[in-house]
Amino acid sequence: MLQTIINALKVKEIRRKVYMMLLLLLIFRIGCFIPVPGLNRSNFEGVVEGNDFLRLMSSITGGALGQGTIFALGIGPYINASIIMQLLSVGIPALERLSKQGEEGRKKIAQYTRYVTILLAIVQSVGIILNFASEADAIDTVFFADKMWIAGVFMTLVYTAGAFIVMWIGERITDYGVGNGQSMIIFVGILSTAGMLIAGKIDAISTSNFDPLWDIIVFALVATVIFFAIVYVDLSERKVPVQYAKQIKGRKMYGGQSSSIPIKISGGGVMPLIFAFSILSFPQMISSMFWPGSGFDKWWTKWMSASADGTGSLLYSFVLCLLIFAFSFFYAQMQFNPEDVSKSIQQNGGFIQGIRPGKATEAYLKKISNRITLFGAIYLSLVAFIPAIAFAWASFDLVNVFSTTGILIVVSVAMEFEKQLQAQLMMKNYKGFLK
Repeated sequence: MLQTIINALKVKEIRRKVYMMLLLLLIFRIGCFIPVPGLNRSNFEGVVEGNDFLRLMSSITGGALGQGTIFALGIGPYINASIIMQLLSVGIPALERLSKQGEEGRKKIAQYTRYVTILLAIVQSVGIILNFASEADAIDTVFFADKMWIAGVFMTLVYTAGAFIVMWIGERITDYGVGNGQSMIIFVGILSTAGMLIAGKIDAISTSNFDPLWDIIVFALVATVIFFAIVYVDLSERKVPVQYAKQIKGRKMYGGQSSSIPIKISGGGVMPLIFAFSILSFPQMISSMFWPGSGFDKWWTKWMSASADGTGSLLYSFVLCLLIFAFSFFYAQMQFNPEDVSKSIQQNGGFIQGIRPGKATEAYLKKISNRITLFGAIYLSLVAFIPAIAFAWASFDLVNVFSTTGILIVVSVAMEFEKQLQAQLMMKNYKGFLK
């Protein structure tokens, strides 16, 4: 990967895109340190640290929520809006037709996603403000003429505008940078949180206390092993061989070649985990923000939410695994449709040896896809718990950063970034060859 980055930086066009991406990410990180007027930062941070869900959101945003800054919501509303639009595109025929209309359809869906993002940002802002309003001295009402409703309206506007700016930065990174902008923002947020915590441990090292140093060493070893295992599985795939028959058109002969259909074990990537955690965390988010301390909030926090070490009760683990399995098969159907693949093979004169074209090929591909998805779901279920337990054993302070979705996002984004750089280099080589 390091060699790929070095080769990419030697090309002027790619270097310009990388610099643009870094500039936009720098703007995002600067916004994560601009406080919202009227907030008591220390009290605000204390409220976030006392809430498991808000603490997790703060770690994903690079500590922006805990510090009460204008980018407190981060890219979360846009990610949730994208997930909602993906689900609706499958269930609503009109949106499904839009998704198949090429570039124009994707532009309309992107516009609808922006509208949903603003709506979700407003809802999350109101929920956070109502939660903080019950805490003493979290909001400086003197700044708002002792009127809480003015403070609520002002902070809602600021947080919603901040979420929209972060969404805009992510889209600009996608357009003018390298890779997916939203993924890069989450990636930088997680690494920033981990960097600040590691820096705090380094500062705690003294001549009489070497425990933080040993924590960092053990944590680095565990992280290396887990990263290697995830990359190894993530790159694994099953290749289905396809043979194309020879066709004579005019005086030329086509076909007669062999190819393969790659089916990845974790074709859905981190999405099944994000879906599962989003569904389980949504009731906790609503209850903790609007009805904190209620009977439902206490029950859900005890039985249906992750504990501080990233694990939870047996009921929570069981429901989480069920959701991961369900969303793994759901997302696998979205990514790989055996019926469409079978039709494409048949139309191009191809066939799988020993399998008849048409329905038999579709059933064969569906059988392989289901088996691979099953192992992928088991793999994601293990990733949902084992890294959290391992990191909690290595360093309890860092478990909220590199656990479950965090570790998969870091690995997936890093690998996708390398693939994008390789694709850019390949396109540059092709252009040079054509010239």
